Amino acid sequence: MMDRRAFLACGAAVLAARSRPVRPPARAVPSARQLAWHASEVGIFVHFGVNTFSDREWGDGTEDPASFNPPALDCRQWARAAKSAGATRLVLTAKHHDGFCLWPSRLTTHAVSHSVWRGGQGDVVREFTDACRAEGLGAGLYLSPWDRHEPSYGTPAYNDHYVAQLEELLTGYGPIVEVWFDGANGEGPNGKRQVYDWPRFFATVRRLQPNAVMFSDAGPDVRWIGNERGMAGDPNWCAVDPGVVPYPGAQGSGIIEELQHGDPRGTVWRPGEADVSIRPGWFWHPAEDGAVKGADELLDLYFASVGRNAGLLLNVPPTRAGVLADPDVASLAAFGSRRSALFATDLAAAAHVHAAGNVVELEWPRPVQFGVAALSEAIEFGQMVESFTLDALLGGAWVTCAGGTTIGHKRLARFEPVETRRVRVTARTGLGVPRVTVRLYEG
Repeated sequence: MMDRRAFLACGAAVLAARSRPVRPPARAVPSARQLAWHASEVGIFVHFGVNTFSDREWGDGTEDPASFNPPALDCRQWARAAKSAGATRLVLTAKHHDGFCLWPSRLTTHAVSHSVWRGGQGDVVREFTDACRAEGLGAGLYLSPWDRHEPSYGTPAYNDHYVAQLEELLTGYGPIVEVWFDGANGEGPNGKRQVYDWPRFFATVRRLQPNAVMFSDAGPDVRWIGNERGMAGDPNWCAVDPGVVPYPGAQGSGIIEELQHGDPRGTVWRPGEADVSIRPGWFWHPAEDGAVKGADELLDLYFASVGRNAGLLLNVPPTRAGVLADPDVASLAAFGSRRSALFATDLAAAAHVHAAGNVVELEWPRPVQFGVAALSEAIEFGQMVESFTLDALLGGAWVTCAGGTTIGHKRLARFEPVETRRVRVTARTGLGVPRVTVRLYEG
């Protein structure tokens, strides 16, 4: 039991502390590389490999390298199509679960160097990274940790093999903006599963590509959003508790909830990336040419991902010829045009803005009409807002047009268009000082 004198001393210390200003606990904030990732908003995922030629989603590692032979590979076409959609980066499946490498890896014969394509002298990763830079886009690479071909999989030697492949990719192709991992961990050719050395993998990327963000279930820079439907949770905090999702592929209660929603009091900044395919599958299948998502559906996905404080990674798989199919290209261009037109003119730019406390008020000399709001926080100071409302002055009374939970990098709201001269946005939080920017569009 505590001595009474010690108890009184503790009490005096508490009272003394209360007499001084109480500082709120430090908030998680983004790194420079994470801020750049937030600004990029939309990326294109490119699933391409031997599965493209076998009409499968998951290969088993027994494929003949000779089956890989895209006669008209055109990575510049991929990049141009991505630009038409307003994307800023592409991520290529340099190696999927089948273990087939799209670059001439010295570590395996299951690679393009043992295919008939380009006479065994081709390198898809080289053509891909060159095309991205030629079109002013960031290049990202996905290297599956699960390898159904590699004989060392399931032994400690595989971690050496995997790190060596990372080193090949991260030293031979210039700056990489995103390294994409997943937690896939099935059986290898020897029937064993692998214990991945994630700290070593992450350290390898930091050492070789310090400006690249790393994506996985558990970050460390960008987390999976918890589904493959391209939809972020609501609310969606960028901060997470790293103890809930300790490593990629972790299983247990609360993990999907953490991935979907984050944690307002989380100690690390790991924003969510929402991945989804433009087709039902992730690799190209000829039977799915009529099932490509249209511009309206892609715009809805943008609102449900970027518009809920996440990034959007939209998969668009090339055909066996090595180009994106016409329906996919047309949909990307229409999506980009729709976004450009929708967000072309910010009506708030012409308003007089007055901010007081947690309220931002806008006023125009004459009425304006709008139906879309884009709110953003100054996330370099952390994410603070827990909920918000947007009200318009209509007929002498304030009427709520939109409301929601978190804001973060971007929150988009669509509603029936209103015409008014005055708008106010109220941000509610007990976590710190809200710093909110308001943009309004016709819709």
